[in-house]
Amino acid sequence: MVRRPRYVGPMRTATINRRTSETAIDVTVNLDGTGVYAIATGIGFLDHMLEQLSRHSLIDLDVKVDGDLHIDQHHTTEDSALAIGEAVAKALGDKKGIRRYGDALSPMDETLCRVALDISGRPWCVFDLEFSQEKLGEMDTELFEHWFQSFAQAAGITLHVELLHGRNNHHFIESAFKGLARSLRTAVEIDPRKADAIPSTKGML
Repeated sequence: MVRRPRYVGPMRTATINRRTSETAIDVTVNLDGTGVYAIATGIGFLDHMLEQLSRHSLIDLDVKVDGDLHIDQHHTTEDSALAIGEAVAKALGDKKGIRRYGDALSPMDETLCRVALDISGRPWCVFDLEFSQEKLGEMDTELFEHWFQSFAQAAGITLHVELLHGRNNHHFIESAFKGLARSLRTAVEIDPRKADAIPSTKGML
């Protein structure tokens, strides 16, 4: 078997420190990691989802959030997504050599979710997933769509998330996060056949 040469280059990392009157957030990502994470948002279920995102994308993720949870979870959810997305975009740099596209079918017991994305520089999010309950753990389920939209906006990606079928609400969103993770893993990977080129006929993304 002939092995293709593995790309070896500088580690693609970024740190974002985001401060507002509503949240204080520190995020560090390593796109060339092994899925090591340290997550503390103050929302247990969101922590669980971000751990899945790191583990299955192999992106090392360190997230610390001090948010105004005495009001509600909205600002912590939105701002964490914006900071993570911004860190991913910064770590990608000029996007030279990336595969750019990624997609995944993510089964979880009775649930099947499809995620597809393009690191296009054109933010867009289609989130076709409806919940039948208002909360998962202590987290409001309506906030998950907002998280995906905010992440796509800050990361500069076109993102489609579609629930194909399922019954369990926990499975719905965990399948979506795992699908996002696996899609990101493919899209941010360096293609050794074109490691020196921007993956666009326009010459930029």
